[in-house]
Amino acid sequence: MSDLVTLEEIEDAARELDGIILRTPLVTFSAKSPSAPSLQLKPESLQPVGSFKLRGAYTAISNIPETDRKNGVIAHSSGNHAQAVAYAAKVLGVPAVLVVPNTIPAIKADACRLLGAEIVFVEPTIEARVETAERLAVAHDYALVSPFDDRHVIAGQGTIGLEILEDAPDVSTVLVPISGGGLVSGIAAAIKAKRSDVRVIGVEPEFAADARASFRAGRRIAWPSADTHRTIADSLRVECVGELPFEHLRAYVDDIVTVSEEEIADAMRQLAQRARLVAEPGGAVATAAYLSRVDAGGRGRFVAVVSGGNADPAMYAEILRQGA
Repeated sequence: MSDLVTLEEIEDAARELDGIILRTPLVTFSAKSPSAPSLQLKPESLQPVGSFKLRGAYTAISNIPETDRKNGVIAHSSGNHAQAVAYAAKVLGVPAVLVVPNTIPAIKADACRLLGAEIVFVEPTIEARVETAERLAVAHDYALVSPFDDRHVIAGQGTIGLEILEDAPDVSTVLVPISGGGLVSGIAAAIKAKRSDVRVIGVEPEFAADARASFRAGRRIAWPSADTHRTIADSLRVECVGELPFEHLRAYVDDIVTVSEEEIADAMRQLAQRARLVAEPGGAVATAAYLSRVDAGGRGRFVAVVSGGNADPAMYAEILRQGA
């Protein structure tokens, strides 16, 4: 337990992020029935880079000594972490190199280039991204910024949990998307430190449910990239939850549930129509869990984290059209 991220670290991150990130509001989402528990959305899709990742990326880079980051930083990512690192590096005046899969949506790659980052494309597996990033870090003396397996990253993401408790003190359940596990780890660490009675539920696509499999087995279980790439939620296609995040899952997360591809698409449509929010597939899974997994006769106040809004325009338009 002593290796887990502390409330003090998360509060320190909140001070570091003041003036850097948007303190996103809670947005009311009409309940699915008169008897259903209420839902509020935490729209991290409104951040300057379109996702929650800026919190962790900036916290991590700002905590790297200047002598260690003078040659630049490097990160591997499926897209949103890359954009966040590019943004944070630009703010801090540091060069950034980003290793991303060659299947990354063009909207994410273009955004990274506009922020001045150098992009290296690799095959769409976590092994390819990690190996390339680590090799380039050694060759060029770059500082490596992990997308989720880093205590500063987890602390930065945990600031979302602090904000949820401040803005919804009567919250009973928080629904959080899971990829590598940094987001749910930070949020759960913050919430459980202040309100142990609040349930924190992780949400994954059925096609990329390695975290749920790991959670139930009590050990980390990797899924083949061929399996995880079946989901439209490109930001949640990590094959295995991180080592440090997994320890936080075991300590603080109450459960992990999954949602289908159809439920994800329906949640994207409902977020657009009922909350006027653009959500990428991975950003919509927590809302999908509320819509499909929460008992209509349940009680309490739910908060769902809308983790990102960097949706591929053509894919997004097609999903909206299908619901017309």
